[in-house]
Amino acid sequence: MSESRPMSDSRPTIDEQPGSPGAHAPGDSSRRPPEGEHALASAEASPESRPSQPDAGEEGAPSDGDGELTELEGELDELVRATAQRDEYLALAQRTQADFENYRKRVAREAANAQGRGVASLAKELLPALDNLDRALEAAAQDDPLLEGVRLVRSELLDGLARAGVESFSPLGESFDPALHEAMATQLLDGADGGTVVEVYQPGYRLGSSIIRPARVLVAA
Repeated sequence: MSESRPMSDSRPTIDEQPGSPGAHAPGDSSRRPPEGEHALASAEASPESRPSQPDAGEEGAPSDGDGELTELEGELDELVRATAQRDEYLALAQRTQADFENYRKRVAREAANAQGRGVASLAKELLPALDNLDRALEAAAQDDPLLEGVRLVRSELLDGLARAGVESFSPLGESFDPALHEAMATQLLDGADGGTVVEVYQPGYRLGSSIIRPARVLVAA
């Protein structure tokens, strides 16, 4: 009678059963990752799951640098227009100022000329009275009591004309000048150079450089 041996338990252990978390696939030396880690890795690797971003080089999408350049060009154009407008206004103001200055000078010159013409016209009206006073002084006797009054009136008239700019001149002994003198006669005189004023019949009167009346003289021949 043969001896019976107990049969060994040949069932796989829990770790060796297929499908268990601890079981290894045949020929696989690495352990599979958990299902959560495998899903996260798949989501990160999938390009479709990433949010789409605009491409900086994509046509029709202006960058920040282009916007700043456009704004700078607009400000530069506005500055150029403002500068041109300022120069135009400045030139207009300068022309207006020059025109006004010319107008002021012209008005002042015309006013001075008008005043001079008025003074000259008044002096011409008074000169005959002065001539008559001179004749009265020459004809009056030295002991005439009215002589001093005539001299006083003549002096006051001459002072009034002088204050207005009118002065008398007597060219005795000067060379004859047709612009200043009126020759009433010529005479050959010993000791007198030809063309010299030897006698003044009436003194001349002038206002500045304008001759109101030339002096009436006798000229040596």
